[in-house]
Amino acid sequence: MTANRTVDAHHHFWDPSHADYPWMTDELAAIRRPFGPGDLGPELAECGIAATILVQTRSSVAETRRFLQIAEDTDFVAGVVGWVDLADPAVGDTVAELRSGPAGRWLVGIRHQVHDEPDPEWLLRPYVRSGLAAVEAAGLVYELLVRTRQLPAAIATVRDFPGLRFVVDHIAKPPIATGELSPWAERIAGFAGLPNVWCKLSGMVTEADWRRWQPEDLAPFVAHVRAVFGTTRLMFGSDWPVCLLAASYPRVYEAARSALGPLTRSELDRVFGGTAIEVYRLGAAG
Repeated sequence: MTANRTVDAHHHFWDPSHADYPWMTDELAAIRRPFGPGDLGPELAECGIAATILVQTRSSVAETRRFLQIAEDTDFVAGVVGWVDLADPAVGDTVAELRSGPAGRWLVGIRHQVHDEPDPEWLLRPYVRSGLAAVEAAGLVYELLVRTRQLPAAIATVRDFPGLRFVVDHIAKPPIATGELSPWAERIAGFAGLPNVWCKLSGMVTEADWRRWQPEDLAPFVAHVRAVFGTTRLMFGSDWPVCLLAASYPRVYEAARSALGPLTRSELDRVFGGTAIEVYRLGAAG
């Protein structure tokens, strides 16, 4: 895959008629229906997106297997971030089994919903560290789905695993709706200078006021992560179809470009494709 292809580094598929999604509360009723490749394809075409990363939605190895098969069957899915049980002593075997399957080449990363864990230091638990070591040994990315309160543990984890590539999802979900930068801004700044961590410009519109948000509401938060990570360590993700609670796919795409402010052509190519291709090693997958 060439470095100038446009990539959406974060989206989902799901089908509530066939699986349980505990996070899909009544507040999210508008998106409680099946979403698949046929729904996303036209959105990508409208925005000129060439490839995507499909990200887990459930704590389910079965979902990971299904997503790998979707990647095998879908032209635009270039990689899958799946789920495995980091607490399982056999987690390395599970990852190996997934990768050795007929569609295993599409597995590029692992994620867990850390932001739902009651313990803000969940990432520091010994069994989690053992699981992360297995992810590193497999050459996969680990995605950090965290909020402000989990950032200290996330930063410590990135420091302790310098050989593991980490990606922060949704700019660590700051309170965009209130406009409060602190303490999120001070905590996420701890990633500065750590070369093995990148950040997704994703999930922002649903942290804003769903009905009233404007691109300028995102701008201070985007400016801060741009200062922390630099444009070479940022990547665009739509968080579709979750984003539909607050905006259409094209509006999310344009809002990210607007919130970033002026960029050179090479910087745009990095944020909207090159970084994801490099971090997820998409050329190796597809």
